[in-house]
Amino acid sequence: MGISQQAVSNIENSEKVDDSKLEEIAKALGVTKEGIENFSEEAILNIIGNTYHVDISSAVNYGCSFNPLDKLMDAYEENKKLHERLLQAEKDKVVYLEKLIK
Repeated sequence: MGISQQAVSNIENSEKVDDSKLEEIAKALGVTKEGIENFSEEAILNIIGNTYHVDISSAVNYGCSFNPLDKLMDAYEENKKLHERLLQAEKDKVVYLEKLIK
């Protein structure tokens, strides 16, 4: 609006604001002049109280449904078994090649 802080304080402390100044304020705030004139803290609190509801039963549980360490150990064991199978396959291949050479 291009006014000083002191001018804002004067407007806030005044009982009546002229219509043209109220239009400017409403435009700056992105509301209607009537919205400012009819503002009621009690009405706002009533609206918030009636529309904002926390329902604990619908709260989402973002915690793990499994133990991550158990999953890590399962993956480790699977990797270990795979390594053992690959090692055995290589041993079998060596035995087979040795038989071919003899």
